[in-house]
Amino acid sequence: MSGMRHLRTVLALFWSGNRPMLAAGAALALTTALAGIALLGLSGWFITATAIAGASLATALVFDVFAPAAGIRFLALARTASRYGERLVTHDATLQVLARLRERLFRSFAGDEAARRLAARPARLLFRLTVDIDALDSLYLRVVVPLAAAVGSALVTALVLGLIAPVLGAGIGAALIVAGLAIPAAAAARAKKPARRRAHALEVLRARTIDLMRGQSDLVMANRLAAQAAAVSAADARLAGAEDALNRIETGTGLAFAIAGAGLVAVTLVAAAMLAENGAIGASVAALAVFVALASLEPFTALRRGALEFGRVLLSARRLRPKLEEAAGTSPRPSMPSNLLHAVEIDGVTVRYDAAGCPVLAGQSLIVGKGEHVALIGASGAGKSTLLSLIAGEIAPEAGTVATLPATLLTQRSELFHDTLRGNLALARADAGEAGMLDALHAAGLGPFVASLPDGLDTVLGEGGIGLSAGQARRLALARLLLRDTCVWLLDEPTEGLDGATARDVIERLDARAQDRALVIVTHVRREAELADRIVLVEGGRIVADAARGSEGHEELLGRLRPD
Repeated sequence: MSGMRHLRTVLALFWSGNRPMLAAGAALALTTALAGIALLGLSGWFITATAIAGASLATALVFDVFAPAAGIRFLALARTASRYGERLVTHDATLQVLARLRERLFRSFAGDEAARRLAARPARLLFRLTVDIDALDSLYLRVVVPLAAAVGSALVTALVLGLIAPVLGAGIGAALIVAGLAIPAAAAARAKKPARRRAHALEVLRARTIDLMRGQSDLVMANRLAAQAAAVSAADARLAGAEDALNRIETGTGLAFAIAGAGLVAVTLVAAAMLAENGAIGASVAALAVFVALASLEPFTALRRGALEFGRVLLSARRLRPKLEEAAGTSPRPSMPSNLLHAVEIDGVTVRYDAAGCPVLAGQSLIVGKGEHVALIGASGAGKSTLLSLIAGEIAPEAGTVATLPATLLTQRSELFHDTLRGNLALARADAGEAGMLDALHAAGLGPFVASLPDGLDTVLGEGGIGLSAGQARRLALARLLLRDTCVWLLDEPTEGLDGATARDVIERLDARAQDRALVIVTHVRREAELADRIVLVEGGRIVADAARGSEGHEELLGRLRPD
């Protein structure tokens, strides 16, 4: 029951996404199914009626072959057109809904605290955004649409056969609903566990394969390469076993539909023969009834694949529902007023991470003036990066208030993607033109390098920025910071890992472009702290010293830092 509750929530999110297209897709699927049934039924009637009419010259001369032939051609064309329209509309509607769900899920993962929790298990975000969201396309394409088409066609079939003989229509309609729904339901129940095993095995296989490919050096050094390869093989064997079980269930489901279809046709054939023998209907109408019954179970067979994947859909819905609801119920982060007296105002904040007994910050306050440069120093784990995360809005305080002008955070890691230089820069500002991007690159010291590239801004980088040196990657991240053009810049050890010459150049360029912006730098290096108008010492989650340039304690705090 809990699984259906999760499913209802996801269905509601689906339905709220694009109702006209979703409804149109189901309607086109029903049209396709009805056109197929009508085509076979009319063809059977036409063949039989033509044979009967040809038995004598008198009936052959008056029999109209053109109207039924035109009807058959129309139904054939209508079935083809509606099938094409169904594929087009249903897939377009599904992709649009999945894109919105993926965006909503990503926003929930990008909320307060979520990014930090995901850092321990980054593969989870990837699987939720790709595998779990993609699994939901079966909910509409292979469950909802075929179900609507099958039930609708069964009702129309019962109505048509009911016009021939009410008892026949009621019986065939009831048999269609019972058999057509019972077989997929039984298949779904049997496939639930194998489908979940397959989903888990696929995730494990992907994760272990990625670990094997990206961690070969570490695995060789630890003498664990063979063990990791064996783990990949074990996951692959488990995946193969789950897929074999699903294939057996699919084969059995197909056999059950074949048996049910044969039984349905046999019953209809006997009933139509009895009605024809009693003179209630003619031979051509009896043929119509038999051929309609022959095609009436086909729409239900489309549920076979959806039944096999239903367990996977339920698992995805259970995993995604909390995050999707959380994102739907979370209002956007309120924009800070532009008339703040200061660039950053932190008042009495307390921050505590999950499962932590002691707060990382306890009742701390910090003011950063507009255009003021502040360096946060202290031992690792003192709370400096937490202050930056507070200002950036990545975490929310347990107590106290945080108000800032628009801010941009530059972390120690340069997050670059397998994309062009232009695409990586567009992440900072999507509407930045080529001139603005080149200006930012020149300001970051990458202008000559980009000018020397044959493709310029369209040069493709590898994953993680492969193709750039560490210094070039940091400069590209700096160019993104410059493109953002916000009032507050937050820098977390911006030159860590760079050689002395590159680090000094980056600092000089930052200093040149940050004169009219508030700057907050977390640092252990003297050259970075020398940019600051004030140095703030953080120890044990508390601000214990705050010295302005030229004051008595300023030089003493600078002396605590690592030289260039």
